Amino acid sequence: MEKFELLANNFLLLLDAMSIYLLIGLLLAGILKQIVPDDFISKHLGKSSIGSVIKATLFGIPLPICSCSVIPLAQSLRKEGASKGAVQSFLISTPITGVDSILPTFSFFGLVFTIFRVISSIIIAIVVGLIQNFVEKDDKKIQEIKEESSCSNHCACGSSKEEKKSFSIKAVFSYAYITLAKDMVNPLFIGLILGAIFTTFVPKEYSSLLFENQFLTYIIIILFSMPLYVCATASLPLAAAFMLSGMSGGAAFIFLTAGPATSAVTMSVVYKLLGKTSLIIYLATIAILSFLFGFLYDMFFSELNILKFSTYSEESSIYTQISSLLILILISYNLVKSYLERKTIK
Repeated sequence: MEKFELLANNFLLLLDAMSIYLLIGLLLAGILKQIVPDDFISKHLGKSSIGSVIKATLFGIPLPICSCSVIPLAQSLRKEGASKGAVQSFLISTPITGVDSILPTFSFFGLVFTIFRVISSIIIAIVVGLIQNFVEKDDKKIQEIKEESSCSNHCACGSSKEEKKSFSIKAVFSYAYITLAKDMVNPLFIGLILGAIFTTFVPKEYSSLLFENQFLTYIIIILFSMPLYVCATASLPLAAAFMLSGMSGGAAFIFLTAGPATSAVTMSVVYKLLGKTSLIIYLATIAILSFLFGFLYDMFFSELNILKFSTYSEESSIYTQISSLLILILISYNLVKSYLERKTIK
């Protein structure tokens, strides 16, 4: 019974650490969704050039799209004429550096780790895209895709004019706490559960032995995280649990980079959408650069205590507790809704 009380306590500790930042991040994501035009990205990602890769990376940073939602958007970008390199860069930068992920990252790991994560993720995204465009030129294919898309849009829309999207507070909250939360809260719940289980039931002396060999830890984390289907935000409590058990900040960085960018679902989409060569480039470059940046982080910041949340529930503020309650309501609502939808389908 004592273990289960400790499990519940660890679950709430991890939730408290990120809840208020997550709610703010979702709100900012909803605002950005209203400000950024729907076709803004697709208009700028054409040629297999350095510019298209950099644009895809930078455009992906503020976008309110988690790992679970970025895949269909990447597919549509490719259909609208985006180069292979631009699509790959977008797939990497968008889920890792979105506002809904960065604020909770700060809540767990502090400013230095957050800045390092953003900058290194941008570099990884750009390098992957540049290598892809250097290895495989597809300008001709892009032009064909654009012509097909243009023809399709012309036939479907005729001479109708695109209506300008007006700012709506209701739409902000609807997208933030219904649409985006629907994609995020279920994986987040799983991440919190796994993080609490690892912290509670894995003895620290055993986990310390697991994380004792630095380079072996990097390799294990890469192999473990790459096929794992967990969004950037949901992976944060699990990474925090690993660090509480003795894992280094560099290994946590690898987990938080390789996991959201290279899930089994993402691998399948990259293979079908861009081909085998593109998948090899995508996985190999992310693995190598994640390893390198993880090593660099441990080399320069290994002495820095980056865990920024209290391990004592008594120190939780009333604002944090209210935020955690709201997140639990969102999780419960979506779990019940998903169950009812599956039951209706059957």
